[in-house]
Amino acid sequence: MDYDKLYKDKSGGYYYHQREEIMPFIPLSIRSALDVGCGNGGFGAMLKEKRSCQVWGIEPNRDAAQEAGNKLDHVINGLFGKDVPALSDEKFDAIFFNDVLEHLADPQEALDYCRDLLNPGGYVIASIPNVRWYPVVLSLLRYKDFRYENAGVMDKTHLRFFTHKSMVRMFEDAGYKVIKTEGINKNTNFTWFNMLNFLLFKTQEDMKFPQFVIVASI
Repeated sequence: MDYDKLYKDKSGGYYYHQREEIMPFIPLSIRSALDVGCGNGGFGAMLKEKRSCQVWGIEPNRDAAQEAGNKLDHVINGLFGKDVPALSDEKFDAIFFNDVLEHLADPQEALDYCRDLLNPGGYVIASIPNVRWYPVVLSLLRYKDFRYENAGVMDKTHLRFFTHKSMVRMFEDAGYKVIKTEGINKNTNFTWFNMLNFLLFKTQEDMKFPQFVIVASI
């Protein structure tokens, strides 16, 4: 499969997300950050403005990385991993994965590497798509389909799929302490699901969220 072509076929807006919903999860104490998959730098620029910290980015898409270079302190055009020389001597207070870990062949390996890049007491903050989101489950149960899309939870470039439980387990298996998890971008416009969830004593609340944010520390 030609993944380079799949990413090149993404719409222009795919790399342009500021992600304001992540801000409440960011500790006030951070002074340096690495944004993995930084896109055009919109999130990092907001982080610099609102947290007054130094922000590095790494982004495989050349055009997006070039634009991010005009906004962030330093941008690497490439893939995140131990073979990136520019990161070998750097340390950060926080590393961000805003809907990125699911694109990696081995996300736990990436989390292991983050331990080498974090200052003592540093954080990994990740937004991860939730495969138990109601429309995905409905597609499986009612339509018997697992349909890939150009973006979203069923993005065709996703290599891994997570539930809230498996997200937490991945971080814990990598030796992190999970400080907080919370669903974001909640969608409650599913009448039948809301009725079913009520009858099941609201045990299916996680299905209302297309993503969860994980805040973890070493």
